[in-house]
Amino acid sequence: MSRAKGKPFIALRWIIAGCLAAIAVVGAKAWSDTLGDPVVKHTRVEIVSLPDTAAPLRIVLVSDIHVAGPDMPPERLRRIVAQINALEPDIVAIAGDLVSERRGATHVYEPDEIVAPLGDLAPRLGTVVVPGNHDHWYNLPGLAAELEQHAIPLLANSAIRLGPVVIGGLDDAYTGRDDPAATLAAMERLGGGSIILSHSPDPAATMPDTITLVLAGHTHCGQIAYPWGGAPAHMSDYGERYGCGRIDEGRRTVVVGAGLGTSLIPLRLFTQPEIWMVELVGVRPAS
Repeated sequence: MSRAKGKPFIALRWIIAGCLAAIAVVGAKAWSDTLGDPVVKHTRVEIVSLPDTAAPLRIVLVSDIHVAGPDMPPERLRRIVAQINALEPDIVAIAGDLVSERRGATHVYEPDEIVAPLGDLAPRLGTVVVPGNHDHWYNLPGLAAELEQHAIPLLANSAIRLGPVVIGGLDDAYTGRDDPAATLAAMERLGGGSIILSHSPDPAATMPDTITLVLAGHTHCGQIAYPWGGAPAHMSDYGERYGCGRIDEGRRTVVVGAGLGTSLIPLRLFTQPEIWMVELVGVRPAS
């Protein structure tokens, strides 16, 4: 082979080598993003209903656990529960989708296997859960029974008082089961409150001004995102508005977690599993 004829072949080899190297780098990144320990994010929110002299109330928000093989077996969830306990939260709020029943799952677990690790959560005041769309599609009655066995309340258009705060929990908005009016009425019966826990962040758009904090998940922050930020799509009718993270709209704060597990495909890329530590601090009401 002449030197002239060999040059295209050498160039092709370098192109192939470069492509393989790029695939290896992206694959390693996806492996790390999917199976790495959750990133802990911190934020502070003022709540009028808390005394301004009170110590901060620490709420840990997690969502979209999606227990299923291969990426979220119960053993991995137990390790994450230990990570949450180490944060010493007052309240753990779980914004739905405990399970994934996707066709591509290598293993779909039973309700007792899914919920058992959550029984080890040890917040000072309690743990609360709201349903997600996958919980309904899988077996919500079975999950609810297991949560009850572990004394973990499941809020579905209802409310609970935990220490100084009342939390309203919406049923899943994605499948049309949410009832904000019933939830707000349940909160009023407990003395009123300003915190909503919801699987989808979308109900935040139509909440009354009395609700100053909405905790949610569902979007996965895109799950597969762009390396420069943003994602091709979010599971929200409002697109990027409630796509990910902390969103401040007037006097209301919405916190949308990226979740812990995966949906549809067992892969994250340029998003990481997240635990949110939301510190609530009191503020003097306006005179």
